[in-house]
Amino acid sequence: MNSQEKIANGLRERKRQLTLDLITRTGLKLFSENGYEETTLDAIAAAAGISRRTFFHYLKSKEDVLLAHESGEFPHALRPTFLEQSPDQPPLQAARKTFLTLAPMYDTNESLIADQILRSIEALRLRKDALFVQLEDVLADAMCELWPDPARKSALRLDAMIAMGTLRFAKENWRQENGAHPLTFYIDQAFELLTNASER
Repeated sequence: MNSQEKIANGLRERKRQLTLDLITRTGLKLFSENGYEETTLDAIAAAAGISRRTFFHYLKSKEDVLLAHESGEFPHALRPTFLEQSPDQPPLQAARKTFLTLAPMYDTNESLIADQILRSIEALRLRKDALFVQLEDVLADAMCELWPDPARKSALRLDAMIAMGTLRFAKENWRQENGAHPLTFYIDQAFELLTNASER
């Protein structure tokens, strides 16, 4: 790929991200003003100045508007960020450092609003829970890549579940306190509680 193609690809990706950001911001604004159930997909598309077809090019449903705010680029960044960690440390420590690096992707007012809406409707709450299960799988696979010994696979799967559970606990505290502190504060706090509990 030559330099002009790289520039063109970069511009296309930037345009795509800007359009996606516009759709998700517009959708969240309409959900907040009019309610999730009352806001139609067509209303989001119209307010964003795009067609229904364009909406489906970026997202599959109204739920995806909320999930984009809930997780952002976190699912895509989790594996490569974790694999930058040194294998000369315990897996949970590597997960903690990874979460602290990625925390700014969650740490926004939009994420808090989206989280409140996701928790308000049972079907949305189930989608939110399913996302964390998917992230557990991504983290477990990354752990097995960083520590490829087959004998450690089961233990690493458990470490991934514990790590994601700790992140969920941190996010829950962050949400309950309405972002009184940065998310990194709650992540550190949650992992310290986990460490103290294991030492009892």
